Amino acid sequence: MRRVERDARIRVTLILNGAARSGWCDSRTLLSDFLRQALGATGTHVGCEHGVCGACTVRVDGAAARACLMLAIQADGRRVDTVEGLAQAESMNELQRAFKRHHALQCGYCTPGILMSCSDFLERVRAPTEQQVREMLSGHLCRCTGYSNIVRAVLDTAACYQGSPGA
Repeated sequence: MRRVERDARIRVTLILNGAARSGWCDSRTLLSDFLRQALGATGTHVGCEHGVCGACTVRVDGAAARACLMLAIQADGRRVDTVEGLAQAESMNELQRAFKRHHALQCGYCTPGILMSCSDFLERVRAPTEQQVREMLSGHLCRCTGYSNIVRAVLDTAACYQGSPGA
């Protein structure tokens, strides 16, 4: 993890959605801002900037993390996955298809962060209960929905995973 300074800026290199990417930023630049401004990953949305709303959720080394609470330099040398990385060969993944099927989004602003938390959750909890899904979603604030359709989409995805080989 080599850092070279240029006019008090730091080069950050990471694996973004499977591809090596790098950019320059100030030492205090938030990961959310670095992803959006330096790397063009604009699917990562910024809502509250306090880690409360969950709109900025990404996965760092496989685990859900709030990008507004992490400095870009902390992601140097690590793998960062954003909502742009969920699609497989330009096709939505099972979770995204379930969100579409169940109308699990409204305005869509919080959806990328919710999708990232759900993908992390479903890798850890393969057969969740409705209560477990609701507890996981409690880390997200959405003004447009009552979460019921999101819960149905997550449970539907889990059922699909359980029915697939190797689940």
